[in-house]
Amino acid sequence: MIEFFFDISSPWTYLAFHNIRPLAAELSADIQWRPILVGGIFNSINPSVYESRKVPVPAKAAYMLKDLQDWARAAGLKIKMPPSVFPVNSVKVMRACIVLADSGKLVPFAEAAFRTYWGEDRDISQDAVIEELCSAIGVDAAGLMAAIGEQTVKDQLKANTEEVIARGGFGSPTIFVNRTDMYFGNDRLALVRAALARQQEA
Repeated sequence: MIEFFFDISSPWTYLAFHNIRPLAAELSADIQWRPILVGGIFNSINPSVYESRKVPVPAKAAYMLKDLQDWARAAGLKIKMPPSVFPVNSVKVMRACIVLADSGKLVPFAEAAFRTYWGEDRDISQDAVIEELCSAIGVDAAGLMAAIGEQTVKDQLKANTEEVIARGGFGSPTIFVNRTDMYFGNDRLALVRAALARQQEA
């Protein structure tokens, strides 16, 4: 089993979200999608992210942009970095992922949200944009917008975020294989594949 803790506000998570699904299908591994708020993680245990944004190392920042585009090209994705609104307030779309988890609509909604924000450079914190995402995947927009305001949904998103912190996570995406074997980032998917292969052999 793969647990995938994620926040749509991360471009590296977009890559991992795209790349992990064929990997899991190939190795017959189930994915449990776990929406989180990565800002909550940064505020709690990883404030260095904010400091690095304030005072970037120019050479490292330039290479990061190149590296991101190299990965995007390899995945066949379009990623604009930085987008016009960055960082984006992802709380509503992440609550929407919580709401849609049981209906089988989480993956198409998240995929559309990733593409809309990172590929089309549109602000996914806006209600009108979220409603368009709903229409695109056949979800009742009014019902979803009402549901994301429910306290149980808010509590679940907070609980997921607190859980990944308690289990050693410090950003998005955080991936677990069979609950205890943790990996961080799109560039660790080769190691995820190796871990799953070892378990199949065992």
